[in-house]
Amino acid sequence: MAFREYKIGCWMFGISLSASMFVTIFLPGLDISSVSSTELALEKQLTYGRESAFSYEDPFLQGKGKPIKVVLTKDPMNGSAMDETNAYVFEAGTPFPAGLNHTNILGEDVKALSESKGRIAEADENGTVFLVKIDDASDTPYIENATATRGWTPAKVLSASDHTIMAGSGKTMFVREGCWWCHTLLPEQTQDWQSFGRPPMLGDFNGESPTTFGSDRKAPDLLHVGARNSSREWMMLHFFNPRLVQVHSIMPRYDYLWGDKDAQGNVIDLEAWDVGYQKYVSGETPYPPEVPDYADNTEIRYLIDFVLNLK
Repeated sequence: MAFREYKIGCWMFGISLSASMFVTIFLPGLDISSVSSTELALEKQLTYGRESAFSYEDPFLQGKGKPIKVVLTKDPMNGSAMDETNAYVFEAGTPFPAGLNHTNILGEDVKALSESKGRIAEADENGTVFLVKIDDASDTPYIENATATRGWTPAKVLSASDHTIMAGSGKTMFVREGCWWCHTLLPEQTQDWQSFGRPPMLGDFNGESPTTFGSDRKAPDLLHVGARNSSREWMMLHFFNPRLVQVHSIMPRYDYLWGDKDAQGNVIDLEAWDVGYQKYVSGETPYPPEVPDYADNTEIRYLIDFVLNLK
């Protein structure tokens, strides 16, 4: 009798657990899968690439295999002036994001426009440039394969760029360094609106992996931080030693992301910098030591590009 009751209890527990998972995971998943990508979701996919955490092309999370966001003010083909445009360069071997590999993620209308007007089916990983466009008739965003529609190649776009933004590699730094353990990227629908801006929409996350919502906010939300503070110099000070800008900050230092040499090729001596900083803290000198400029190919450049790109 006891064994029979035990079996009945196990069956009831299994059925209850399965029903709970069905209601909390599967049914919302149907709603999520039916939501079309927003313009922001398309921009994020093309900025961050296929995967911002562990991946086969970047097993040690060094920011490898990521697209390059490029700001253009002149046509890469003829050099004529054009409105400021963001282009997303996927050099040969850079994996495509989920929305290009699995177009159903884009949503029905976005997929249709991306395939018909954007010609994304013609894109390949030998080198492609993408744009995010808005259809005038339906006001629907879509992805344009500019290599097919305009003849733009990665080399031409990079040579014509005003500047490049390595936010895709920077998001990998954000994940690897544990920034999302303290900072959220998800303002709540309360007084957060006044401080951190509007919360994201459901369709903003189509194709993004991982989402980096964060699980516990010990520090300010960063979803729109690039709109609140666009100073690259302030970010340099903050990441090198947060106490330079916020005396009681509990954020760790990320000076090691500068690498061994600064932008001028000089060796960075962190021990000497710390000696100068302690003199500043003790009042022996009125100014802290200078924070070194970072080189273009350093991990701190990637991370700052990511943070400033959050708008």
